[in-house]
Amino acid sequence: MRALCWVAADELAVRQVPDPELRNERDVIVRVRRSATCGGDLPLLAGRDPLLAVGDVLGTEFLGDVVEVGPAVRRHRVGDRVVVGASVACGGCWYCRQGRHSCCDNGSTDPPGTDPGWGRSDAGCFGRPRAAGGFAGGHAEYVRVPYADVGAFRVPDAVGDDRALFAADAAPTGWLAAELGDVRPGDVVAIWGAGAVGQLAARAAVLRDAARVIVVDQHEERLRMAEQHAGAEPLNYRRTDVSAELRDRSGGRGPDVCVVAGGASAAPRTLADRFGGRTADRPDALREAVYACRKGGVVVVLGGPDGFVETFPLGTVTDKRLTLRGARRADLRQVPMLLDRMARDELRTEHLATHRLPLEHGPQGYALFRDRADGCVRAVFTP
Repeated sequence: MRALCWVAADELAVRQVPDPELRNERDVIVRVRRSATCGGDLPLLAGRDPLLAVGDVLGTEFLGDVVEVGPAVRRHRVGDRVVVGASVACGGCWYCRQGRHSCCDNGSTDPPGTDPGWGRSDAGCFGRPRAAGGFAGGHAEYVRVPYADVGAFRVPDAVGDDRALFAADAAPTGWLAAELGDVRPGDVVAIWGAGAVGQLAARAAVLRDAARVIVVDQHEERLRMAEQHAGAEPLNYRRTDVSAELRDRSGGRGPDVCVVAGGASAAPRTLADRFGGRTADRPDALREAVYACRKGGVVVVLGGPDGFVETFPLGTVTDKRLTLRGARRADLRQVPMLLDRMARDELRTEHLATHRLPLEHGPQGYALFRDRADGCVRAVFTP
């Protein structure tokens, strides 16, 4: 089959790779109808993950039709149209039983390879290096989906492919931001980043009855999307004193919840880099969010740096009694609820698919996405 593979730093190619096969009784094989670029792919595209190998298939978010079913699968049958969550989770470990599928103990294919130096062992993930516990991604004609009863979800007939596709990861991550921030009716919410996840975090806050939702970015076309489709107030940081404006829009206190949805950075390559700080990240948006948030408020970090962070204002966090919460990927429990909201027309995501391309044009699509060229928010591929 054809698949979009990593070749070298900033170089992708569509190659012939072996067709996936059922390996476990809980697997299904999905024929892909749509797949989308994702911000978490950008460090991989740049070749900054030392565990990435030539030929690894990218693609975290995808949707398709079930064409083969393992004997222990109960929820799916051949012909079902499904969207597949980004996290690969077993459904039975302690974390999965708590609804925290992204922390699953058993979803990773290679737990030692998930870098115990960071003190973590995450769930598996599609479109990530196999050596990092990942699985072949969705930028392909077919994908093997492990634990299909846990991570694949039947799409309602009323929901089109371009809408349902974003229930794989972007929409659950946006909703998770509102959950982690404990957004309540009457809250003022500020979100840094008007990409797909930032816009969907804004929409989640609106649906949770926040009084004001403000999205901070520099790209006017993205800010217009956030205003039109999420019901948010746009704020261009190139033209405005963000901190002063947020105080003004929140009664002088600052936002109740601040969300940093600015995407991911690459990990340091070596232990010396980690502890020596040569590649430490400098997240201006995170610092600004910490300073802007009201006393006793919540700061949520989505994705973000893999490395260490210099000059983080820890004293501000403690002095203001802030709660700092973070997540790299969403859990799977939100997906059915989000599909229902999509079917009721409460959640629309088609506008995020700014560029639709055949899989053969995957390298060009990623270049557009990486460079934010031609107004690209997400590139969507069809095999």
